[in-house]
Amino acid sequence: MIVPDGACASLKYSAVQPEIHLLGISIKTFGVMFALGFLACGMVIARRLRELGKPVDWAYEITFAALLGGLVGARGYYVIQNYSQVKHDLLGSIFSGSGLVWYGGAIGGAIGVLLWMRWREMLNLVALDMCATVLALGYAIGRIGCQLSGDGDYGIRSKLPWAMGYPHGTVPTPSGVRVQPTPIYETIAMGLAAYLLWRLRYRVRPGVVLALYCVLSGVERFLVEFIRRNKEVLIGLTAAQLESIALTVIGLLWLAAIVRVRGFAGLRPAANAAAVPAN
Repeated sequence: MIVPDGACASLKYSAVQPEIHLLGISIKTFGVMFALGFLACGMVIARRLRELGKPVDWAYEITFAALLGGLVGARGYYVIQNYSQVKHDLLGSIFSGSGLVWYGGAIGGAIGVLLWMRWREMLNLVALDMCATVLALGYAIGRIGCQLSGDGDYGIRSKLPWAMGYPHGTVPTPSGVRVQPTPIYETIAMGLAAYLLWRLRYRVRPGVVLALYCVLSGVERFLVEFIRRNKEVLIGLTAAQLESIALTVIGLLWLAAIVRVRGFAGLRPAANAAAVPAN
């Protein structure tokens, strides 16, 4: 079948769609995926709360706490990282609609959720495991938004068969330049991690899921940074890689501590733990 040149171009760039227009309204695809990510996480939290015998309505509260803390953390981290660029309009930069940093959002969201847990007297390892799973899920969905918007989170130049250009992204690549589609890699990696952590919720001792999340997310981000465009800050590593190393070490030390005290059998749930659900 012969495909017109224009159709080829449309197919080539269909993976990048920063905006969609509906009834005369322009909607940012990153914002859509951001909202869908929180919706999906809220549904998983509601399911887990039901399994734990807690009020399902708490899912709205914890999601809002994560959203509020995440936005404040992501914006604050961005301002700190780019202070030299934003110091002349600090107030405007704080309330700008762009410039969000994942690790800042994760830290801010974690603080918000921890405060909520303390308020609800639910600050325990089981709840932290639940949050680890939805963090992985939210990250995976959020990276779909990065891919659709072409916001600059893509990787270095590449000639791999699946490399692609982002000429219509919010941070466009030069015409004809193809790069590593790192948001796709991260969506796949963290999506699989979220699925694994969810399946393990009854198969390991409380706290193990959180430790595994630290290891998996740390290793994933450390590796993908080698093909991203972030600046090196120390010994040839980016800031995200240094943070990933710290996260991975925390997870490994946590697992090592459990094994040291209880042996490898200590990673499994106690004998009187609840039975594994059907799904």
